[in-house]
Amino acid sequence: MGMGIDHATFRAAMARFPGAVTIITARQGSERRGITATAVCSVSAEPPSLLACVNRKTGTCAAIRETGIFNVNLLPDPASPLAMRFAGAEGVTGDDKFSEGHWVEDARGLPLLEEALIGFSCNVSEAVEAGSHTVFIGEIMRLRFNDGAPLVYGQSRFHRLEPL
Repeated sequence: MGMGIDHATFRAAMARFPGAVTIITARQGSERRGITATAVCSVSAEPPSLLACVNRKTGTCAAIRETGIFNVNLLPDPASPLAMRFAGAEGVTGDDKFSEGHWVEDARGLPLLEEALIGFSCNVSEAVEAGSHTVFIGEIMRLRFNDGAPLVYGQSRFHRLEPL
């Protein structure tokens, strides 16, 4: 068994771990739900799938659990204010978060960010409880692409991805 790591040490370590910035969206009844997340990655090419880690305290997690569907929107470089809004920095909650950005609905009625570099529409194939989060494995049903550079988060701030 390894040493116990306290919350602050874990957060400091993860702050150095860069990740692409996404907004995970869902719908619960008539209300749209969404959160900012960097804990999203590919799982498999057969079938095409990704995983998304969502805090169980959020309405987004409840909506995904209830409906079994969600979208992942990969944010473009200039979208850091939108990322902060969906992270709760402005104190805005629920459907009110969607008053910023250009949101459209996919064929299932879920929010997709029009300017997202990639919009993944997913069906939950598996859900695993892990600490404070649920890890949703989503089979990718549809993709929507745009050109541009992704927004990256690391060392507790946003960055541009530039070629070497």
